[in-house]
Amino acid sequence: MTPVSRRPFARLRAGVAALAVAAGIAAPASAQAQDLAAGSRDLWPAYKARFVEPGGRVVDNANGSISHSEGQGYGMLLAYFAGDEASFRQIWRFTDRQLYVRSDGLAAWRWEPNAVPPITDMNNATDGDILIAYALALAGEAWGDAALTAAATEIAEAIGRETIADNGTFTYILPGVLGFKASDRADGPVVNISYWVFEALPVLSRLAPAYPWEAVTSSGIALLNQSRTGPAELPPEWSSLANIRPQPASGFDRVFGYNAIRIPLYLMRSDLATPGLLAPFLRNRTADGASAVVLLETGAPLEPLSDPGYRMVLAAADCAVNGAPIPDALLRFEPDLYYSATLYLLSWFYLAERHPACL
Repeated sequence: MTPVSRRPFARLRAGVAALAVAAGIAAPASAQAQDLAAGSRDLWPAYKARFVEPGGRVVDNANGSISHSEGQGYGMLLAYFAGDEASFRQIWRFTDRQLYVRSDGLAAWRWEPNAVPPITDMNNATDGDILIAYALALAGEAWGDAALTAAATEIAEAIGRETIADNGTFTYILPGVLGFKASDRADGPVVNISYWVFEALPVLSRLAPAYPWEAVTSSGIALLNQSRTGPAELPPEWSSLANIRPQPASGFDRVFGYNAIRIPLYLMRSDLATPGLLAPFLRNRTADGASAVVLLETGAPLEPLSDPGYRMVLAAADCAVNGAPIPDALLRFEPDLYYSATLYLLSWFYLAERHPACL
């Protein structure tokens, strides 16, 4: 697919405004509005063409072209940010009909196009449910659609009921209903800090106020601080809460990797990012600005996370916190792999809304 140029928007704003005035057209209200409009016009359609089927299925092309609740939630959220109501509704329709087949109100996480039946893992993935409920809530309010809000409320209630727990030290989110509790494994409960979609939690709190969402947020920050491991001071992908302090969970690679690269993005998008929280992620970039899968005990990089989306997460953090310009290499959107492209767009929409000078 031909890359989509983001263009150096900051340099074009004055010219665009002048042309608009000359043509008798009202200029955009702000640079932010221009950047958001540009993302909706150029970047989101390229993403949609690459990863979203006409029927609303979001395709993870690096994972056997399966679909999953996480991808459907991301697709809905990006469609909402882009103002693409038609695509949002298509993605939600597929998600509702194909994944919400469990009796507890949560989504089955894995859907395979060539399997019969297509659901090949009925366990839920709680980050997917959070993303879906969050997107539904935002869209329901913005578009005045009570049905979307009602669906968001039902899912938020199910998340609170089935996946939020407390061990006396932390109020945490189970990654899935099955397989992560203390009753399921010797080092349980096991959590994944990258499942804390921090920006969504206040919204879910308004939908389902009976559950301790604020405690989930504060525990997530505490877990992040206490989970820093080894010389790199990065969190593991999977943490055991069986002891007073979190430890890398058994049976999982003791690494910082693909899941955890989302953590600084979620912190930024929720306005919870501080220089101290972001410092380990920025400090462990490679010489060319990429992140890496890091072996926690030694701090040694095992595999570069060099795709543009991973780079964009850290470049956005560096610009937002330190004012560092986005590298020229990231000025073009290349929607190659689903996950990387998703992180790129989430980072881009964040910058367009909160730090348009970075673009």
